[in-house]
Amino acid sequence: MNVDIQQILTHILGFLIALWILRRFAWKPLLGVLEERRRKIKADFDAAAEKREAAEEAAAQYAEQIKNIEAESRAKLQEAVNDGRRVAAEIREEARGEARKIIDKARADLERDVAKAKVELRDQLITMTMTATERMVKQTLDQDGHRRLIAGFIDEMEREQISGNN
Repeated sequence: MNVDIQQILTHILGFLIALWILRRFAWKPLLGVLEERRRKIKADFDAAAEKREAAEEAAAQYAEQIKNIEAESRAKLQEAVNDGRRVAAEIREEARGEARKIIDKARADLERDVAKAKVELRDQLITMTMTATERMVKQTLDQDGHRRLIAGFIDEMEREQISGNN
């Protein structure tokens, strides 16, 4: 193997010149492009992380709002149930009051009817007694006459009772 030093030196010199030219004209722009690309990727990652954090925060806020809405709906439902119970109690109390009024009115009507019936019975008894007395005074009868008079009086009372009941 034959090593040509001049050729190796030429290659080394060409390589160093190419390296110097690349470093002078291409290296900085390439590093700049790579640095810009690295910054852009980092900014994209940071933006994605911020969006993820914002999304997580929004999800937490939505979850909290849902809990609040559920609590409010439970409270409103409980309030509606309580209102329903209150209204039902008021309706029952009003019904009891109305029933008491009806019962009291029926009792008063019954008492009034009983009192009226007593007055009518008393009036009839007075009338019958006066009629019987009047007949007795008009007739002086013997024993058989008294019996016929009393039997007639009783028959008349029974007829009046029957006609009065119809």
